[in-house]
Amino acid sequence: MELTRRDALAALSAAGATVGAGVLVGRLDPPRADAGAADAQDSNPRDSPDLSADLLDLLDAAAEVVYPDDVEGRRAFVETYVLGRVENRPAYRDGLHEAAAQLDATARDWHGTAYADLEPDTRDQLLRDLGVETADPDPEGPITDRIRFYVVNDLLFAFYSSPTGGRLVGIENPIGHPGGIESYQRASMEETPGGTTSGGDGE
Repeated sequence: MELTRRDALAALSAAGATVGAGVLVGRLDPPRADAGAADAQDSNPRDSPDLSADLLDLLDAAAEVVYPDDVEGRRAFVETYVLGRVENRPAYRDGLHEAAAQLDATARDWHGTAYADLEPDTRDQLLRDLGVETADPDPEGPITDRIRFYVVNDLLFAFYSSPTGGRLVGIENPIGHPGGIESYQRASMEETPGGTTSGGDGE
């Protein structure tokens, strides 16, 4: 099963996201050695869809845990989808960053290394030990609820809203969040990652 950027764009459409040029070309924000003070002053990272490689590494690592084992093309799919989800949505982007940072900090505290560097089984167990599998997806809740909302549920929504992921469960164009793999995927068919009806943006 191979996920493509087209799958990611279809999932973004299902989420009601407007796809901009930054998503179509893919944008990361590695440090620029030649960036001058004027460039730094003129730029506004809160309005930019750029994301750090570390954040995308973490999200890809989480996707490896919650997606089926035979999925290919996962990294490009995750990157395209997440870039689209955060574009022109600074509050959502900030929430995603915070939830991911808390998950990574927990991994470093409990296992001495970044979440993305853990073995898949350890990543899975860490999420379960945090209670993410039974948490309510709530962007304003405790950190476990926010990890469920911003990381697990949104990744699952992306997968099952794509044509390739939808075919796995017999719904090529699924509406909302269809549930999914075992206990990680219990959201109702009528809700998006934000707890709204299908087509909402989760805010």
